[in-house]
Amino acid sequence: MAWTCPAPLRDQSRVVMGHGGGGAMSAELVQHVFAPAFGGAALAQMGDSAAVELGGARLAFSTDSFVVRPLFFPGGSIGDLAVNGTVNDLAMSGARAAYMSCGFILEEGVELAVVSRVAEALGAAARCAGVEVATGDTKVVEAGHGDGIFINTSAIGLIPPGVDLRPQRVVPGDVVIVSGPIGVHGVAIMSVREGLEFGVEIESDCAALGGLVESMLAVTHDLHVLRDPTRGGLAAALNEIAAASGAGVVVQERGVPVPAAVANACAVLGLDPMYVANEGKLVAFVPREQADAVLAAMRSHPLGREAAIIGEAVEAHPGMVVARTGLGGTRVVDMPIGEQLPRIC
Repeated sequence: MAWTCPAPLRDQSRVVMGHGGGGAMSAELVQHVFAPAFGGAALAQMGDSAAVELGGARLAFSTDSFVVRPLFFPGGSIGDLAVNGTVNDLAMSGARAAYMSCGFILEEGVELAVVSRVAEALGAAARCAGVEVATGDTKVVEAGHGDGIFINTSAIGLIPPGVDLRPQRVVPGDVVIVSGPIGVHGVAIMSVREGLEFGVEIESDCAALGGLVESMLAVTHDLHVLRDPTRGGLAAALNEIAAASGAGVVVQERGVPVPAAVANACAVLGLDPMYVANEGKLVAFVPREQADAVLAAMRSHPLGREAAIIGEAVEAHPGMVVARTGLGGTRVVDMPIGEQLPRIC
């Protein structure tokens, strides 16, 4: 198997795979290279999507790129990811995506039948998510200078009045809820990429979360923050929220839903499910007095049937995530440096 070091040295003069992993190295690349070059208040939000004012409307705007290998995997394809990953970024701002763009970067020699299959999957996923592909672009690179198909997407949508989702709103006492079992997407990708078998086929959880978020907002607009734990997994999402809010986070390790197949696969591969990518899950920080009602609404939605309370925000250890183990001890859940599984989205 072609393993990639998940934690390369951070003192680098060149880009390494860890810079694309959604962990500390990705953050450093953004903070030290891109943010100073671009500037701007909207970029400074550093959320899954930017909330911007335009013509009296409050919009959520996001862009994403998809380089997953292989192009097709149990439960989805790069086309499904290109839609769901992008609309989910908007959903984390409380917005339902209305329009999206789609740019295809094709490698010379890729079969047109493959391109057509990806395009059809993308179109079907867009219709399912209720978003219209309004514009796009196609480029071709020479053979050997790509990997079949890369896709870039952007999307916009309206943020409902009264909705303000950002980590700075998190306060001690907030309840942490995850919408379902974690680690499924990353393990699904790795199983097909490396030809591994775990006794049962593991399918990606790739899905559009707009409807689930709307069911939560129907209970209360006073949700504090939402994140979809993709690259870097649940651990990265919790650490980002803790760092931005200044609150500590305590997670009950036994309360985190991990499917048996994922736990077994991670044990074999030496991975921690907390750091494995998801593509159809969210984590929410909710005021304690609203938590039971929000959890009930999530469980009434098909994408939240296995939602669970996994922890809380605390005053102790500000900016740090700690897990309480089943043995009664605690462990620090650090921000990942790079990525356990590269090229998973």
